[in-house]
Parts: sequence; C-alpha cells; structure tokens
Amino acid sequence: MKRILHLISSPRGADSFSIKLANAIILKLVEQYPGSIVEVVDLAQSNIPHLNTAHISAFFTPDEHLTAEDQDAITYSEAAISQLLAADIIVIGAPTYNFFIPSSLKAWIDHIARAGKTFRYTELGPEGLVKGKKIYVADASGSVFSEGVWQPYDFISPYLKVMLGFLGMTDITIVRVEGVGIPGLREHALDKAIASIVL
Repeated sequence: MKRILHLISSPRGADSFSIKLANAIILKLVEQYPGSIVEVVDLAQSNIPHLNTAHISAFFTPDEHLTAEDQDAITYSEAAISQLLAADIIVIGAPTYNFFIPSSLKAWIDHIARAGKTFRYTELGPEGLVKGKKIYVADASGSVFSEGVWQPYDFISPYLKVMLGFLGMTDITIVRVEGVGIPGLREHALDKAIASIVL
C-alpha cells in the first residue's frame, strides 16, 4: 500500500490531457499497490497565493519568533509540505503553457521549497531533505518537445528534474503525451503515452 499525492495543475478539467495521463499512471500504481490511498490536490482551483513580502519574511523567521501574522502567511506552505512529506509517490500533471508549467504549479513549488524545511545549506553545499519519494510527471504538450526542432524548447522536464532534485526527489519519471495540437498525432497521442508508462 502506498500514499499517492496527485497534483493537478491544468484548469481544463475533463478535457485535460495531463489529467487523463496522470489518472492512467495512478490506475497502474493502484493495480500494482492494492489498497493505496490517493489524495488529489487541484492546484488550478486552489487559488494558491503567489509569494509576497509577508511570505518571504515568515519563511526566514525562526519558528520560535513567528508572529500570528507570520503563522497566517505560512499556512498554505506548511499544509503543502505536510502533504508532500506524507506521500510515498507524487504524480504531477504538468501541461505545457507558453513553454513552461502553469503558474499554479510554480506557486506550489515556491511554497514547498523552503530552507530548513525541504532543503538545507551545509558546508558541502545544499542538501535536499525530501527523500525516498517516487515522482511521475504527466507532461502534456500541443507540440512534440522530446525530439525534433522543438526539443530545445523543452523547459518543463529539465526544470522539474532540477527543482525537485534540489529538494531531494531524484527518482523522477517523465511520461509525455505529445502533439495533442497536431493533426495526425493527436488522435493517438494519449494511447501512445499510456502505453509508454513504466512503473
């Protein structure tokens, strides 16, 4: 049995290819680990606050000196980090929006990336503290970014590998549903992506 955290960042609902692909990944995970608990967090509908002065100030204030205002400012961050740490497997839906991840997913990352909480600085450099997690990224795009002329514009998978790896999550599998905007490719893109899932 595993605890699976499913992060949705697409606002497209039932029409979202990243959600469809992430659901297929989770279905295979539940088949492999019967009795698993799946927690779904819809970032696109959560109105995650983008970082402001209050958040940054509270993040760098020692716990024993936090004011009521500071506590309020870190409420979302603390909850998001707790969800992350409780999970064994994280499935992240990451559609390509203007060559990058949706702002809701970036905002979530900004709230979980906290010195002393999910990473720390040592004499040998930074150390990620979120260890022992398996990550699956369901990457959906209208074009094909895994190869060909658009490959240099693939910013999502490199960014997520670096950012999550910085926090200690290095076991990352990228599953792509590509070409969903291209006639001749979109008709079979999802089936091809699902067939490529390897747990």
